[in-house]
Amino acid sequence: MTDLMLQAWVAALIERTKLEWMLGRGKAWKPGERLKLIFAGYNGNRNTGSDVRVEEMLRQVRQVLGADRVQLTVMALDFELTRGYFGDASQVRLPDLFPPFLYKEVRQHHGVIACEGSMFKSKFANALTTMFIGALGMAAAENKISIGYGAEAGYMDPSLARLCARYCRHSVVVTRNAESQALLSNLGVESELGTDTAWTFEARPAEYGRKALSDAGWDGRAPVLIFCPINPFFWPVKASTLKWVAHGVTRAYKQSHYRGPYFHKSGPQVEASYRQYLNAFAQAAKAAREKYRMFPVLVACERLDAHACHSIAESIGGAPVLTSEDYDMYQLVSILRAGHLMISSRYHGIVTSMPALVASAGVTMDERIRNLMQERGHTHLSMDVDDPSLGEKLIQTIDVLQREREMIADGIGRTVVKNLKTMARMGIFLERAVHERYPEFPTQDGVRNWEDYLPPLHPGLRRLVELYDSRTQAMTAN
Repeated sequence: MTDLMLQAWVAALIERTKLEWMLGRGKAWKPGERLKLIFAGYNGNRNTGSDVRVEEMLRQVRQVLGADRVQLTVMALDFELTRGYFGDASQVRLPDLFPPFLYKEVRQHHGVIACEGSMFKSKFANALTTMFIGALGMAAAENKISIGYGAEAGYMDPSLARLCARYCRHSVVVTRNAESQALLSNLGVESELGTDTAWTFEARPAEYGRKALSDAGWDGRAPVLIFCPINPFFWPVKASTLKWVAHGVTRAYKQSHYRGPYFHKSGPQVEASYRQYLNAFAQAAKAAREKYRMFPVLVACERLDAHACHSIAESIGGAPVLTSEDYDMYQLVSILRAGHLMISSRYHGIVTSMPALVASAGVTMDERIRNLMQERGHTHLSMDVDDPSLGEKLIQTIDVLQREREMIADGIGRTVVKNLKTMARMGIFLERAVHERYPEFPTQDGVRNWEDYLPPLHPGLRRLVELYDSRTQAMTAN
C-alpha cells in the first residue's frame, strides 16, 4: 500500500509539472547558457558500483558535450560518503521522501540523466524505480532531455510497470543488454542498446592495491583470491509506515531496518537461505587457503556487504576484510584489480576488475552477472545464489579459474574492448539526443575517432585496445 501511495504521489506531480509547463511556467535552455543536467542516482551509500558508474558518466558527458558547456549536478544521500567524488559536479541531497524534491529540482535543470544500473526493477526496491520514473517523467513533461543511461530492466510489479509505460514513453533509455531493451519495448518505452559505464574507470595505481593486500597479510607470492559476497535474500526493500512507527517507538525491526521508512525482507526462510549462501562461500574460502594455497580476501563493495564478509572470515578462522566504508572507490577498485582470481556476487566487482584481466566467476541473484558471463563466453562461470550445491561448485570453480586463467583472461580482454566501443556509441547517441532537443547547442567540430566519445583512457585500457583492436582488424582483413 505504501508503494502504491508513493507511485500515485509521483504520478500526480508529473501531471502537475506538465500542466504548469503548458501554462508557461518553467525555463528551457537558451543559446549561450551552460546546459544544466541533473544525474538521478543512488549515490552516497558507499556502493562502489553505483559511484563508479556515475563518475564515468560525468567524465563522458564532459568529454562529449564540452566541460565548459555543461553544468552537472549529482543526487547523493550522504555528502560525507561522496567527498572527493564526481570532479567539479555539484551534489544535492536526495531525501528519503523524494517526490517534492524531484518536483522542485528537475524544473531547475535542462535535462535528467537517470544513472542507476538496476533502474527498472522490483527486485531491489519499488521506491527506487519510482524515483527514476518520476525524474524522467518530470523532465519529459517539460520537453527536456530525459535519458536513462546504461540501465537494466527486469520484472516490475504491475502497478510499477504501468507507471513506467505511461511516464517514460517520451524518454529514451540506453540499456546495457538486449533483454532489457526487449522488456522496455513491450512497455512502449523507446530504447537504444548500450552497455554499463564503469569500463573506463581509472582507479588508484596498481601499487596501491598491492600494498593494501600486503598490509592485510599477503606475502606477495601466493595467488590472491578475492571474494565479493552480499546478502542476496533480504531484497526487496519496501516502505512500511507501521514498521517505521514501531521502530521509532520500540526499536522493533532493528535487524531489517534499512533507512527511513524502508525495511529489508526478513523472516526464517531469508535467514536460512543466507546461512546456506555464507556457508558455501566459507567452504570455498577455506579450500582456497588449504587446498590451493591461495590468499583469500573478503571485499565488501557496498557497506551492506560487510556483514557477509565478516561472517565468512570468522567461520574460517580469520581472513582480511576490506570494505567500501574504509576505502573509497578509487582505492577499492585498485585492490580488486590487484587480485589474481575473483568470485563475486557484485556485478561491478567483476566489471571493475576486468580491465586488469582478473579471472572471475559470478554467483548471481538476478540476470546481470549471468548476462555478463554469457557475453564473455563463460556461462560455466555463473552460479545461482540459492543453488543447494553452491559450496561444491565454488570449489570446482576455483580449480577452473586457476586452470583456464589465460583463456578466461583472453575472453575478458575482448569483452572489455567490445564494451568500450559500445560505450563510445552511447556518447554519439548522447550528443545526438542533446542536439535533437536543443538544435542550437554547439557540438564538437571535426572528424572524430570512436575513442573521442569516451573519457580519457588509462594506460591499462589503452594497452587492451591496442592488443584486441588490432587482432579484430587482422581477423577482418583475413
